[in-house]
Amino acid sequence: MKEEEIRKYAELMKELDLTSLTVSEEGMTVCLEKAQGAKMLPSLPRNESTEANTEKDNGLISITSPMVGIFYAAPAENADPFVSAGNSVKEGDVLCIIEAMKLMNEIRADVSGVIERICVTNGQVVEYGTELMKIRRG
Repeated sequence: MKEEEIRKYAELMKELDLTSLTVSEEGMTVCLEKAQGAKMLPSLPRNESTEANTEKDNGLISITSPMVGIFYAAPAENADPFVSAGNSVKEGDVLCIIEAMKLMNEIRADVSGVIERICVTNGQVVEYGTELMKIRRG
């Protein structure tokens, strides 16, 4: 597949507000996925679920995975985790990384608060919508 064709599909993703697209042509498959924080990315569905989950879980806000990938709690293998239970975070702080298709996607806090619970383990494969952690708004 030529670069111009890939660019055409990327523009289509932007136009239709898609977060991922898989195209198979001429025996070749290309998967395109928008990284969190990329300019093209619309508001992620987890923002919608955040409000719903607040009521169900005693004021805790659920941070969910916006994609399929591998959860990493730290920026490198021997580094300290971005956050731990009990840490205060501000809106926009990096909470973790989801590796998808060899791309490292930073997952950021939607709200300021305190990390109440980390729901997955380092290196765990997560799916779209998997609950990563809970934040108590504050």
